[in-house]
Amino acid sequence: MAVHDHPHRQLGFRFPSRRRAGTATAETSTAAATAARAHVFAGLRLLTGFVFLWAFLDKTFGFGYATQSGKGWIDGGSPTRGFLSGVAAGPMESTFHDWAGAAWADWLFMLGLLAVGLALIAGIGLRLAAVAGTAMMALMWIAEWPPAKHLSDGSPSMSTNPFAEYHVVYAVVLIALAVAGAGATWGLGRAWARLPLVSRNRWLL
Repeated sequence: MAVHDHPHRQLGFRFPSRRRAGTATAETSTAAATAARAHVFAGLRLLTGFVFLWAFLDKTFGFGYATQSGKGWIDGGSPTRGFLSGVAAGPMESTFHDWAGAAWADWLFMLGLLAVGLALIAGIGLRLAAVAGTAMMALMWIAEWPPAKHLSDGSPSMSTNPFAEYHVVYAVVLIALAVAGAGATWGLGRAWARLPLVSRNRWLL
């Protein structure tokens, strides 16, 4: 036996190298970080979905929060009349006044809230939800028109930021959730992606 041979090596034993141990630790750390990100995005998805779904439910049934009891959509109230008729700045002010209380506007707005809310809660169709939700947020941003310093009657607009207000934040969140594939964790995203129709049409993811 050569003097440099180790008896354990001749018997087939191998000692774990520091490189392998370091690689395993790095891989474990990476996997943990990936899982943490997935859970953070899933939590953000559920919270954002509840924002949309709650808005739909409150406006439909009038739970007494943003919509007073007895003035819900189911009671004959209009989900768009109050908001759109109150628009007092921006390039679409008169257009929004014309839309206020219209049946088609009520249905589109409410179905949009419901569809986006359910998609986010379930974790399916996040790309479509991002497109629809971003369009809704863009219209609501225009209706509030944050760049205005004064309303059409000359009173201060009380705008806190000329661009980055909460509608922009919601739109960015929706896009981020779709890009991150946030429906795979705590949602039905994986099962949804395996459906033949969805696998053939990736825009449905």
